Amino acid sequence: MSNTNNNKKAVPEARAALDQFKYEVANEIGVPLKQGYNGDLTSAQNGYVGGYMVKKMIEAQERQMAGKTNTPQ
Repeated sequence: MSNTNNNKKAVPEARAALDQFKYEVANEIGVPLKQGYNGDLTSAQNGYVGGYMVKKMIEAQERQMAGKTNTPQ
């Protein structure tokens, strides 16, 4: 089985910030994610990190959008 990653980043410059965010979220929810190999983690743990990241990003975007709805156009 090859380990190729065909995912393209929409904003490649954000890679470092997203990686940092991933480790912060993992730490916040108690998943022992570390740099490098994480094959000892379950798919549920990895999925929980990704799902929680998405939840936090949506919340941040909603807050941003809510703040912009009050500005005159």
